[in-house]
Amino acid sequence: MAFDDSRLKELQGALREKMTANNEIADSFKTEDGAIVIDQERKAAFDQNMGEIKEIKSLIDSMEDMQTVADWGSEAPAESLAKVADADGTMASVTVPTGVKSLGQAFIESDEFQAMMTRGAGTMDSPYGTKTLYGDDYNVKDVYSALPSGTPASFGTITRDPIVPQAQRRTRVRDLFPSRSTNAAVIEYFRMSGFTNNASTVPERASSAFGAKPQTTMAFTGVQAPVRTIAHWEAAHRNVLSDEPQLRSIIDNELLYGLRLHEDAQILSGAGTSEDLTGILNTSGIQTYSWSSGASTPVKDTKADAIRRAATLSFLAYYEPTGVILNPNDWEDIELTKDSNGQYLMAVSIVAGAESRIWRIPVVDTPAIASGTALIGSFGQGAQLYDREEATIRVSEQHSDFFVRNAIVILAEQRLALAVKRPESFVKVTFDAAP
Repeated sequence: MAFDDSRLKELQGALREKMTANNEIADSFKTEDGAIVIDQERKAAFDQNMGEIKEIKSLIDSMEDMQTVADWGSEAPAESLAKVADADGTMASVTVPTGVKSLGQAFIESDEFQAMMTRGAGTMDSPYGTKTLYGDDYNVKDVYSALPSGTPASFGTITRDPIVPQAQRRTRVRDLFPSRSTNAAVIEYFRMSGFTNNASTVPERASSAFGAKPQTTMAFTGVQAPVRTIAHWEAAHRNVLSDEPQLRSIIDNELLYGLRLHEDAQILSGAGTSEDLTGILNTSGIQTYSWSSGASTPVKDTKADAIRRAATLSFLAYYEPTGVILNPNDWEDIELTKDSNGQYLMAVSIVAGAESRIWRIPVVDTPAIASGTALIGSFGQGAQLYDREEATIRVSEQHSDFFVRNAIVILAEQRLALAVKRPESFVKVTFDAAP
């Protein structure tokens, strides 16, 4: 209920009048021979005014308390509770947590977004750059939303429940890579395509010409890794700019998470044509291993055996594997494999938060790689990710007819390159059939 402050203003005006009258009476008091000469009629008026001043001041204090309560009742619950907690310190438990901000929260509090809101414009002057893609989980789909049909036009304060977050992948392919920043549009590097090691002991004197040293030959191929752009946008009603929790959810769970999903797919399986990265699985020179080529006697190789034999190929190329990427279906098969007595063959840690490993190698189980395929290799040495432009967020209403529809575009994009410098350090495993 709104507070009517007209009566409060009347009392404040009456208080000022009484204080002015008493000031005039006080000015009329005279001092003669060190004594104060006071007109008794004026003194009675002064005393009467003081009594009324105290009563009016008491009423004003009470009405100001009422106004504070009325203002508190008209605020959103979270904001009101936070102010009460700040006032007396007895409700600290209801204040909003102040931990690490999500990317969406950081965006709506950014100078770029706040400057746009202050101007009343629908387009940002400059994009907001995110420092990393590792965000938390929130979810909302296209937000051309309205109340259900038949909803009354006015029925008091609307309480909006939190948006149920979309489940997200626990692990990412990027987690296995070191990454670097770059200002280039194309990464140029040399890939060793041949190496003949002729190092040998050399006699001090084999003839009058002394001992000739043997020559080792190496061949290099120049390779270019162009920077590619991953981007997408979400349409929303302009009102979402003032609905910060919903805007935060769009950024965190829809836009940035979408970039991550496509980034994983590009790193693994990018075709290298058009605007795609050249993924590791499509890079020439990587090694391959098929499950069916393993041992069939005395006991047939399992999928876990195939992973270990593929790791050997990487070791023989003088690279130590630093990660295995498996589809969740294949990882399930490996973890659930039992012997003839029903005992699990793999020693799987079930401690909460324990890192998934096989043959001492970290495992990333992700749907980004197809079922029936695995990738093992030295991700630290064999390949490098380059971030040309980390994920940025931009908002604009200058798109199609969005301006007249009170609609906006929220755009997220990033630019990156992938350089597979040592293809032989990676082994593609195919789970075609048991030996």
